[in-house]
Amino acid sequence: MSEPQLKIFSGSSHPKLAYEIANHLKVELGLVSRDRFNDGEISIKYNENIRGADIFIIQSTNSPADNILELLIMIDAARRASAKRITAVMPYYGYARQDRKDQPRVPISAKLLANLFSEAGADRILTMDLHVSQIQGFFDIPLDHLYGSYVFSEYFHDKAIPDLVITAPDIGSVRMARAYSKRLKGDLAIVDKRRPATNEVEVLNIIGDVKDKNILFVDDIVDTASTLAEASVAVKEQGAKEIYVACSHALLSKDAVTKIMESPIKEFAVSDSLYIDKTKQIPKLKVLPVASLFSQAIERIHYEKSISILFDIEKL
Repeated sequence: MSEPQLKIFSGSSHPKLAYEIANHLKVELGLVSRDRFNDGEISIKYNENIRGADIFIIQSTNSPADNILELLIMIDAARRASAKRITAVMPYYGYARQDRKDQPRVPISAKLLANLFSEAGADRILTMDLHVSQIQGFFDIPLDHLYGSYVFSEYFHDKAIPDLVITAPDIGSVRMARAYSKRLKGDLAIVDKRRPATNEVEVLNIIGDVKDKNILFVDDIVDTASTLAEASVAVKEQGAKEIYVACSHALLSKDAVTKIMESPIKEFAVSDSLYIDKTKQIPKLKVLPVASLFSQAIERIHYEKSISILFDIEKL
């Protein structure tokens, strides 16, 4: 039996990243047209034969919600067109912060989305740096979880920053910070914070020695940048020297760009898992490509090879 053909298709959330992934794989992006009815409903059509193909649909599911709906419709259309296997490639998995009931009468939206992708017809999920790793358990289909730390660690290793302390801006980032600390051979520090209200941050304490040290904050999501801006001020007041940030997903909402520019942060490194508008590409922002990481994972999935070397955080 012949091997199914590998086909890469792009949603509309980040076509540049999809093109770069396809380019790494030396394949052409698949032909798909998207349109809207007069009332705004999304219409999708594959403009080539995908029967029996191994297809990968690349779409980050950040706001607006149309990105999620478009991906669901593309999955459904591929299933009805008899694709052999459908992998939803979400460099950024939206709604991941709603992963539990932390107060009465709230949804678990991360689980809801997992159900929707499975019901639409996805056979597999490929994503990077989930907000919490236990979201993998929300899926009843295989999920491959990549870690952007490979990209960031290589970048900061090459910078050879002396007296480096890897710092978690909150308790939730400790495991990620520990992995960076292990790979970059730096000390570890933790910022203890609390949130008086949504998107408000109050730094309570710094655990670890940051005086006369260079700091690298690591986190998975930068939304309003409040946490990182406040944490950078806190460590600076404790005598830290230069401050760097490595953050996987750059949502950069509201006045995040202003907060970053006004903070003592020297360089703010993010991945291109999300499309970053040119108006947000400030001098402090360094965008690192992840197309190579995803292309390697896609190639290994297609040829039924192990991809554990790409996502095993314990081997960092």
